[in-house]
Amino acid sequence: MAKYIGPKTKISRRFGECIYGEDKYFERRKYPSGQHGNNRRRGKRSEYFIQFIEKQKAKYIYGILEHQFEKLFFESARKKGITGELLLQACESRLDNIVFRLKLAPSRSSARQIVSHRHISVNNHIVNIPSFRLKPGDKIEVKEKSKKHPVILDCLQKKIGALVEWLILDEKNMFGIFRVMPKRSQIPENIKEQLIVELYSK
Repeated sequence: MAKYIGPKTKISRRFGECIYGEDKYFERRKYPSGQHGNNRRRGKRSEYFIQFIEKQKAKYIYGILEHQFEKLFFESARKKGITGELLLQACESRLDNIVFRLKLAPSRSSARQIVSHRHISVNNHIVNIPSFRLKPGDKIEVKEKSKKHPVILDCLQKKIGALVEWLILDEKNMFGIFRVMPKRSQIPENIKEQLIVELYSK
Protein backbone atom coordinates (compact mmCIF):
# COMPACT_ATOMS: atom_id res chain seq x y z
CA MET A 1 0.00 0.00 0.00
CA ALA A 2 1.51 3.32 -1.10
CA LYS A 3 1.57 6.14 1.44
CA TYR A 4 3.48 9.33 2.24
CA ILE A 5 6.35 8.63 4.67
CA GLY A 6 8.27 11.90 4.37
CA PRO A 7 8.85 14.63 7.00
CA LYS A 8 5.51 15.84 8.36
CA THR A 9 6.66 19.10 9.94
CA LYS A 10 8.04 20.23 6.60
CA ILE A 11 4.65 19.60 4.99
CA SER A 12 2.86 21.53 7.74
CA ARG A 13 5.16 24.53 7.23
CA ARG A 14 4.30 24.50 3.53
CA PHE A 15 0.64 25.12 4.40
CA GLY A 16 1.33 27.44 7.32
CA GLU A 17 -0.61 25.32 9.81
CA CYS A 18 -0.10 22.13 11.78
CA ILE A 19 -2.19 19.70 9.72
CA TYR A 20 -1.08 16.52 11.51
CA GLY A 21 -2.04 17.54 15.04
CA GLU A 22 0.19 18.87 17.80
CA ASP A 23 3.79 19.30 16.63
CA LYS A 24 6.41 20.94 18.89
CA TYR A 25 8.83 21.37 15.97
CA PHE A 26 6.25 23.28 13.93
CA GLU A 27 5.64 25.68 16.83
CA ARG A 28 9.35 26.51 17.00
CA ARG A 29 9.44 27.75 13.42
CA LYS A 30 6.23 28.19 11.44
CA TYR A 31 7.84 29.48 8.25
CA PRO A 32 9.38 27.43 5.40
CA SER A 33 12.98 26.23 5.52
CA GLY A 34 15.81 27.92 3.68
CA GLN A 35 18.55 30.50 4.24
CA HIS A 36 16.19 33.47 4.30
CA GLY A 37 13.34 31.64 5.99
CA ASN A 38 10.50 33.95 6.90
CA ASN A 39 12.01 36.94 5.05
CA ARG A 40 11.71 35.29 1.64
CA ARG A 41 9.78 37.43 -0.82
CA ARG A 42 6.84 35.84 -2.56
CA GLY A 43 4.95 37.13 -5.55
CA LYS A 44 1.19 37.23 -5.78
CA ARG A 45 -0.29 33.74 -5.71
CA SER A 46 -2.42 32.79 -8.67
CA GLU A 47 -5.97 31.49 -8.31
CA TYR A 48 -4.84 28.08 -9.57
CA PHE A 49 -2.01 27.94 -7.02
CA ILE A 50 -4.39 28.68 -4.11
CA GLN A 51 -6.79 25.98 -5.29
CA PHE A 52 -3.98 23.48 -5.85
CA ILE A 53 -2.51 24.08 -2.38
CA GLU A 54 -5.93 23.51 -0.78
CA LYS A 55 -6.28 20.20 -2.62
CA GLN A 56 -2.79 19.15 -1.53
CA LYS A 57 -3.58 20.07 2.07
CA ALA A 58 -6.73 17.90 2.06
CA LYS A 59 -4.77 14.98 0.59
CA TYR A 60 -2.07 15.19 3.26
CA ILE A 61 -4.55 15.60 6.12
CA TYR A 62 -6.43 12.42 5.20
CA GLY A 63 -3.37 10.55 3.92
CA ILE A 64 -4.85 9.96 0.48
CA LEU A 65 -2.78 9.76 -2.69
CA GLU A 66 -3.57 11.69 -5.87
CA HIS A 67 -5.38 8.97 -7.81
CA GLN A 68 -7.52 7.98 -4.81
CA PHE A 69 -8.43 11.59 -4.07
CA GLU A 70 -9.36 12.30 -7.69
CA LYS A 71 -11.51 9.18 -7.75
CA LEU A 72 -13.31 10.31 -4.57
CA PHE A 73 -13.94 13.74 -6.07
CA PHE A 74 -15.50 12.50 -9.30
CA GLU A 75 -17.55 9.96 -7.37
CA SER A 76 -18.85 12.82 -5.19
CA ALA A 77 -19.50 15.03 -8.24
CA ARG A 78 -21.85 12.40 -9.71
CA LYS A 79 -24.04 12.37 -6.60
CA LYS A 80 -26.86 14.75 -5.75
CA GLY A 81 -25.85 17.34 -3.18
CA ILE A 82 -23.01 19.75 -2.50
CA THR A 83 -19.91 18.25 -4.11
CA GLY A 84 -17.42 19.69 -1.61
CA GLU A 85 -19.39 18.44 1.38
CA LEU A 86 -19.84 15.00 -0.21
CA LEU A 87 -16.08 14.83 -0.86
CA LEU A 88 -15.26 15.51 2.79
CA GLN A 89 -17.90 12.99 3.89
CA ALA A 90 -16.23 10.37 1.67
CA CYS A 91 -12.87 11.15 3.32
CA GLU A 92 -14.35 11.08 6.81
CA SER A 93 -16.10 7.74 6.28
CA ARG A 94 -12.83 5.90 5.53
CA LEU A 95 -12.04 3.25 8.16
CA ASP A 96 -8.61 4.70 9.04
CA ASN A 97 -10.18 8.11 9.68
CA ILE A 98 -12.97 6.62 11.81
CA VAL A 99 -10.46 4.70 13.94
CA PHE A 100 -8.60 8.00 14.45
CA ARG A 101 -11.83 9.90 15.25
CA LEU A 102 -12.79 7.22 17.80
CA LYS A 103 -9.52 7.98 19.66
CA LEU A 104 -8.24 4.44 19.07
CA ALA A 105 -5.09 5.82 17.42
CA PRO A 106 -3.03 9.01 17.95
CA SER A 107 -2.94 9.88 14.24
CA ARG A 108 -4.38 8.78 10.91
CA SER A 109 -1.09 7.16 9.92
CA SER A 110 -1.13 5.15 13.14
CA ALA A 111 -4.78 4.27 12.50
CA ARG A 112 -3.85 2.98 9.03
CA GLN A 113 -1.24 0.71 10.59
CA ILE A 114 -3.68 -0.58 13.22
CA VAL A 115 -6.23 -1.39 10.50
CA SER A 116 -3.72 -3.00 8.13
CA HIS A 117 -2.39 -5.18 10.98
CA ARG A 118 -5.88 -6.63 11.41
CA HIS A 119 -6.68 -5.20 14.84
CA ILE A 120 -10.09 -3.80 13.78
CA SER A 121 -13.35 -5.45 12.79
CA VAL A 122 -16.40 -3.91 11.12
CA ASN A 123 -19.75 -5.54 11.82
CA ASN A 124 -17.91 -8.56 13.29
CA HIS A 125 -15.69 -9.06 10.23
CA ILE A 126 -11.95 -8.29 10.26
CA VAL A 127 -11.16 -5.47 7.81
CA ASN A 128 -7.54 -4.65 6.98
CA ILE A 129 -8.17 -2.06 4.24
CA PRO A 130 -7.66 1.51 5.58
CA SER A 131 -9.67 3.03 2.69
CA PHE A 132 -12.70 0.82 3.44
CA ARG A 133 -15.78 3.07 3.40
CA LEU A 134 -18.22 2.85 6.28
CA LYS A 135 -21.95 3.50 6.30
CA PRO A 136 -24.15 4.90 9.07
CA GLY A 137 -24.97 2.12 11.52
CA ASP A 138 -21.69 0.25 11.07
CA LYS A 139 -20.01 -1.06 14.22
CA ILE A 140 -16.24 -0.62 14.50
CA GLU A 141 -14.62 -2.80 17.15
CA VAL A 142 -11.15 -3.62 18.43
CA LYS A 143 -10.54 -7.34 17.94
CA GLU A 144 -10.65 -9.32 21.19
CA LYS A 145 -6.98 -10.34 20.96
CA SER A 146 -5.99 -6.71 20.31
CA LYS A 147 -7.71 -5.12 23.31
CA LYS A 148 -4.39 -4.98 25.15
CA HIS A 149 -2.61 -3.26 22.27
CA PRO A 150 -0.42 -0.57 23.95
CA VAL A 151 -1.14 2.16 21.38
CA ILE A 152 -4.91 1.69 21.59
CA LEU A 153 -4.90 1.51 25.40
CA ASP A 154 -2.72 4.61 25.67
CA CYS A 155 -5.05 6.63 23.42
CA LEU A 156 -8.16 5.62 25.35
CA GLN A 157 -6.52 6.46 28.68
CA LYS A 158 -5.29 9.89 27.56
CA LYS A 159 -8.73 10.88 26.19
CA ILE A 160 -7.24 13.51 23.85
CA GLY A 161 -9.90 15.90 22.55
CA ALA A 162 -13.66 15.52 22.37
CA LEU A 163 -15.38 12.80 20.35
CA VAL A 164 -17.18 14.06 17.24
CA GLU A 165 -20.96 14.01 17.67
CA TRP A 166 -21.63 11.70 14.72
CA LEU A 167 -19.80 8.79 16.39
CA ILE A 168 -20.56 6.79 19.52
CA LEU A 169 -17.75 5.20 21.55
CA ASP A 170 -17.96 2.52 24.23
CA GLU A 171 -14.51 2.79 25.84
CA LYS A 172 -14.99 -0.15 28.20
CA ASN A 173 -15.83 -2.62 25.41
CA MET A 174 -13.66 -0.85 22.82
CA PHE A 175 -16.17 -0.39 20.05
CA GLY A 176 -17.77 2.52 18.25
CA ILE A 177 -20.81 3.16 16.09
CA PHE A 178 -20.80 5.31 12.95
CA ARG A 179 -24.07 6.98 13.91
CA VAL A 180 -24.77 9.33 10.98
CA MET A 181 -22.96 10.83 8.02
CA PRO A 182 -21.45 14.12 9.27
CA LYS A 183 -22.62 17.51 8.02
CA ARG A 184 -19.97 20.00 6.93
CA SER A 185 -20.33 21.94 10.18
CA GLN A 186 -19.52 18.73 12.11
CA ILE A 187 -16.21 18.13 10.30
CA PRO A 188 -13.48 19.99 12.24
CA GLU A 189 -10.81 20.07 9.52
CA ASN A 190 -9.78 23.51 8.24
CA ILE A 191 -10.34 22.78 4.53
CA LYS A 192 -11.88 25.16 1.99
CA GLU A 193 -13.49 22.44 -0.08
CA GLN A 194 -15.03 24.89 -2.59
CA LEU A 195 -11.52 25.70 -3.82
CA ILE A 196 -10.97 22.00 -4.54
CA VAL A 197 -14.24 21.83 -6.46
CA GLU A 198 -13.23 24.86 -8.52
CA LEU A 199 -9.84 23.27 -9.28
CA TYR A 200 -11.31 20.03 -10.61
CA SER A 201 -14.05 21.88 -12.49
CA LYS A 202 -11.59 23.64 -14.80
